[in-house]
Amino acid sequence: MELKLTKEKVTGILIPVFYTVGITGFLMPFSFPVFTQLIPLVLVFSFILLAVFHPRQESNSTAVFVFTGIFFSGLLIEIIGVNTGIVFGEYRYGENLGFKLFNTPLIIGLNWLILVYTTSSIFERLSIPSTYKILMASGCMLIYDIVLEQVAPTLGMWSWEGIKVPLKNYIAWFVIAVIFQLIFKVAGVKTENTISMNLFICQFLFFLILSVYLH
Repeated sequence: MELKLTKEKVTGILIPVFYTVGITGFLMPFSFPVFTQLIPLVLVFSFILLAVFHPRQESNSTAVFVFTGIFFSGLLIEIIGVNTGIVFGEYRYGENLGFKLFNTPLIIGLNWLILVYTTSSIFERLSIPSTYKILMASGCMLIYDIVLEQVAPTLGMWSWEGIKVPLKNYIAWFVIAVIFQLIFKVAGVKTENTISMNLFICQFLFFLILSVYLH
């Protein structure tokens, strides 16, 4: 029986392998410093993968406009947040997320875009009202952030002034997620990406495992 390997199947295999290698690298003391420097590249790699498998639609210019808007909106919110403490609380970024603008890594805008896109894609395939899709996708983003916050300081991504992450951070995360998800729906951006769920789950498990062993 001939086994036909499509690019979706190959990518579906490579993504878990990629993140498994990443987990191993972070858990090894000798390779930990090297892998922390690769975090921005992983985000860029994830974005490229999503772009390759993004569904083509009649109004690609609209999608590009929305994606660009989410990127810069997420970045602007983080700039305001880190410099004022008003949005999320008092925190500061470390040195492992790459080039900074106004104390904020540029890559953080891409992180917002990737999370909004992948979670939207996961629930877009369900036959439920758009309101439920928005709330469920935003809930996924919130759960993701709760896990990520446990290990982010250890990875040199960011740290909080207090010992605990403030509740306002999670409230703000959810509200912003809902707004971004709503923008996707109103603009009619197609997000039925065949690798979104695979990528999101692997990223989530990646940070979950690291939070258990490194936190």
